[in-house]
This record gives sequence, structure tokens and C-alpha cells, in this order.
Amino acid sequence: MKQLKRRDGTLIHEAEGTLREVVLEAYRKGLSLIGASLNRASLFGASLIGASLDRASLDGASLIGASLDGASLIGASLNRATGISPERCTPLLMLLDQPGPIRAYKLVTADGVGPFNRGITYTVGESYEVPGADTDPSRMCPPDCPGIYVATLDWCLKEWQPGFRILLVEFTAADIAAIPTATDGKFRLHRCRVVGEKDLPGLLLAAEEAPQ
Repeated sequence: MKQLKRRDGTLIHEAEGTLREVVLEAYRKGLSLIGASLNRASLFGASLIGASLDRASLDGASLIGASLDGASLIGASLNRATGISPERCTPLLMLLDQPGPIRAYKLVTADGVGPFNRGITYTVGESYEVPGADTDPSRMCPPDCPGIYVATLDWCLKEWQPGFRILLVEFTAADIAAIPTATDGKFRLHRCRVVGEKDLPGLLLAAEEAPQ
């Protein structure tokens, strides 16, 4: 009996056969594959069209020949996974084709330090660079992936906590170290300049007043 579990250990489905067959049976039954642990799985020829694999662990998985049209891979861990077309699941790749200055956002604590990988203290008006920033798009996060991590505004707001700030940073396409495949909004830079700070009270107030 083969078990398909989530990354937190909870059981999704179990059945006889290979992990590939169990995944396909779970998909056909309409079970959620969000957060599924598929490390080193071979999904050759599997049809998972439209499947939600958000936050799934696909480290070392072989996706060659798998049909993933319309599948959601947001936030999935894809280290060493093969057979993936980044252009089909990473909208932020459009940044690499921008001809001039680009702006994104940097979430920091009250003292200007990144909340997840404390190191640089960011100040408006200053420029920063991380030598040796990781350029592998299959690698998602610190601590083993150096770089200046920036993100979309919605990502920053989802991760925001009381006391945090959101800075506005500017860079060019050449300053991008990596846009992780299927990123949920976060990517890393070689260098950038902090050019401003978002009006968080205004943003948060607007969110509270928006119709539910």
C-alpha cells in the first residue's frame, strides 16, 4: 500500500501501486494535492491538467512528459525537479524583458532588516549588493540561497505583521539574480536601491474598508 502525504505528514490518499498511480487516483477522485510531498516521484505521462499543487514538494521529481496545463504550482518546492517549463508557471519572468528601471517591494522589520533572513539593514536612499547571489531558479528560499529578496506587494501584505514596513526598491533586469520557478511573488536580486516606503496605514485601512 502506497501513501500520498502532505509535507506536514497528513494523509491525502493511499492505494496499491506506485506513487505516480496513487497521485493520479487521488487527482481523479478530486482530492486536493495542495502541499503534497512528491519528492523524487516520476510523473512521466501523468495528466494533472488544472491540478492545484500549491506548496507541494517536488524536490527531485521527474515531470518530463507530464501534462500540467493550467496546473497551479504557486510556492511549490522544485529543487532539482525536471521537465518543467518555467514560462508556463512563472508570470514574473516578464521582468527579465523590461528595458528600464523596475520597482518591487521589500518587507522589513521596524529597524529595516529582512524578517526571515536577518542581515542587511535597509535605509531609504541607499544602494545594496549581495556578491554571489544565487542564480538558480529552482531554488526558492534562504538560508542556502543568498541574494536580496524582494516581492510583489500582495506577497508582502500577506506576510506583514504589526511593526513591519514595506520598502520600495528599484533595479534593472540585469540586477535580477533569479526568479524562482512558480514563485508565489518572491524573487532575488544581485543589487538594488531603496527609493521609498509604502504608506502602510493607508494600505491597511483600505483593505479593512474593502467590501467582503
